[in-house]
Amino acid sequence: DLQICQHRAPTCCTKKMEESYQAAVRRERTQSIQALNFELKYMIVGHITAFQEAFESLLRFAENRTSSLFETAYRPMAKEAAEPVKELFTDISLYILGAETTVESAVLRFFDSLFPLVYSRLINPGITDLSEDYTECLRLTRQDINPFGHYSKNMVTELSKSLWASRMLSQALSLGIEVINTTEHAALTKECSRALVKMQYCPHCQGLTLIRPCVGYCLNVMRGCLASVSELDAQWREYISTLEYLTNEMAASHDLENALSGIWNSVNEAILHAQLNGPQLSATVDKVCGQPKQQEGNLSSANVVPVKHVTEAQTFVMAHASLNNKRREFISYMKRSRTFYASIAERLCDGDLVMRDSSTCWNGEDVV
Repeated sequence: DLQICQHRAPTCCTKKMEESYQAAVRRERTQSIQALNFELKYMIVGHITAFQEAFESLLRFAENRTSSLFETAYRPMAKEAAEPVKELFTDISLYILGAETTVESAVLRFFDSLFPLVYSRLINPGITDLSEDYTECLRLTRQDINPFGHYSKNMVTELSKSLWASRMLSQALSLGIEVINTTEHAALTKECSRALVKMQYCPHCQGLTLIRPCVGYCLNVMRGCLASVSELDAQWREYISTLEYLTNEMAASHDLENALSGIWNSVNEAILHAQLNGPQLSATVDKVCGQPKQQEGNLSSANVVPVKHVTEAQTFVMAHASLNNKRREFISYMKRSRTFYASIAERLCDGDLVMRDSSTCWNGEDVV
């Protein structure tokens, strides 16, 4: 009653044993593919973590640098500016990690929150009544009167270019893990599991427990079993090329590190622009939002304090170097995995599974 290991000679196998062998080859094949995938997956997961840590380190540095701008140059509004600054960098972090948001909305929301503070603390420091309605009016007016000139739009442009590649790379790495996980659990067809039993276990039914499959025979069986997986070859090569393109984009002129570390300067230029145009802004705001309450003997506008140049912190230099090294290491490794899916049958037939140095091997029917 054997279905797979039929042979002219007497046999020690039963149909039940054949069923056990089929379960065994399915389990073994999944384990073999998992073992092959492990190094590749480990490398990608490791780099997802490393990239995210480097991003977070750069973001923390840029956030601290921007906060220190308010503490050193714009002290009257430093405390209230802390929350908008924190929100801006949280939004940037979420964008890099793939959240449904845009750089433009994050930056413009930041400047919307900043304008009421700049207006009431720097341009008109005598304002005492900054009610919710008046604050909201200032926020909405910001879009129309454009108090920060072209600096807010420039910041959107610079950050969008550099953060786009980081966002895409983050998503691409996650996609790579998804693809690898899917191939691990690709179901074996009935024909495939029968072919694997015939190759690996049918010799046992003849008492030939030490004989192993011939190399060519193993390759034919594995290629047939893994046809759907090896079809990923062209897409995988394209995927590696895309990763290479994205890492090069990150390291190119739209450098993530430079864009993030330059946020404080863009914010400073924007605030200076608003202060220099204070009288015109006040006249427009008075027409749109009305005149707020003033302290008696209205304080003169706060002097524009030139911000001290913040020296490049050691943490930034280290994060910058770390990110560059990780990029190079990662893409070098991934390029070596370009033929991963094309050569998967060869790799599964390597090692202990097949007979390489002996003159005899199993060809599916007999010892040859």
